[in-house]
Amino acid sequence: MTLKYLIQKEFIQIRRNAFLPRLIVAFPIVIMCVLPWVMNMEVKNVKVTVVDNDRSTLSQQLVHSVEASNYFIFKGQQPTYQAALQEVEHSRTDVVMVIPQDYSRDVTLGREPQVLIAANAVNGTKGSMGASYLTQIVTAHTRPEVTAMQSRVSTLFLYNKHLNFKLFMIPALFAIVMMLMTGFLPTLNIVGEKEAGTIEQINVTPVSKWSFILAKLIPYWIIAVFVITVCLVLAWAVYGITSVGPVWLIYVLALALALFWSSFGLIISNYSDTMQQAIFVMWFFVVMMLLLSGLFTPSRSMPSWAYATTYVNPMSYFIDAVRTVFVRGGGLSSVWHQLLALLGIGTVMGTWAVLSYKKNS
Repeated sequence: MTLKYLIQKEFIQIRRNAFLPRLIVAFPIVIMCVLPWVMNMEVKNVKVTVVDNDRSTLSQQLVHSVEASNYFIFKGQQPTYQAALQEVEHSRTDVVMVIPQDYSRDVTLGREPQVLIAANAVNGTKGSMGASYLTQIVTAHTRPEVTAMQSRVSTLFLYNKHLNFKLFMIPALFAIVMMLMTGFLPTLNIVGEKEAGTIEQINVTPVSKWSFILAKLIPYWIIAVFVITVCLVLAWAVYGITSVGPVWLIYVLALALALFWSSFGLIISNYSDTMQQAIFVMWFFVVMMLLLSGLFTPSRSMPSWAYATTYVNPMSYFIDAVRTVFVRGGGLSSVWHQLLALLGIGTVMGTWAVLSYKKNS
């Protein structure tokens, strides 16, 4: 019965807060409706400037192919390479393509003309992908036999056949919502009661540490179920994307991640004296875990020492598992090791949260 009233107290505190109920409802809505559009790793709208030294019919066909591509913004032609380079230096173009003077003659004679592609690699991804797109267009015009050979190669994209980046990012956004909602709110819980002085009323009661910490954790597990439901509904209503795998498994993974973040937040709250201190400590770990989780870039692309951190990073396990279920349609047999890792790390953190709470402080 004691646990029941403690949980009731937590919900009363959340309801009396003028900001938290609105945050719990609005935050997953904003994340799901905005971020899938802006968190897009596809390289488009690459600005291209052309220097046509040949000025022949064949060279103009190449220029028109570049101009017609959906990946490029054609910024016109410059008379010389130096003039085009000035455009790059002033950030008015990203890639310069220089067509040599004997381009049409070499193509007619079956030779390979030396087309120069100069890319602004300050943004390495944009520069390399823009140069790659241009190279494919140039190859199609100068080496038709290569294009014919490529046309005989069939490519089958599994699970995400249209290469829809939103389908790839939406499961990862579940992790961001869970991290911020079930991580930061518990971080401010106990330390907030310390600053308000209400923690002393709990310390003089016979309530056990286990009951006290469990009462702090359960409301955030319920919040986790709510925000995941909102995210799944919005993914279906806004983008027409639904989970290929079992939905109940997504809830199980979300609760396992909520166990970790809520426990971790309470640990930081137990050791912190002020809310400012708790926020900064939590923000440090959130940024590190997020960047090392493989959410934005493949974790295998990281150095070996950085990849080793994924073995103790619950965000990495959750993102891998939820993408397997949501996109690929995997079942429990496909994600059992990620689920066990999440439960193991969460149990350790939950035990630490209980032991770190000093009831007589």
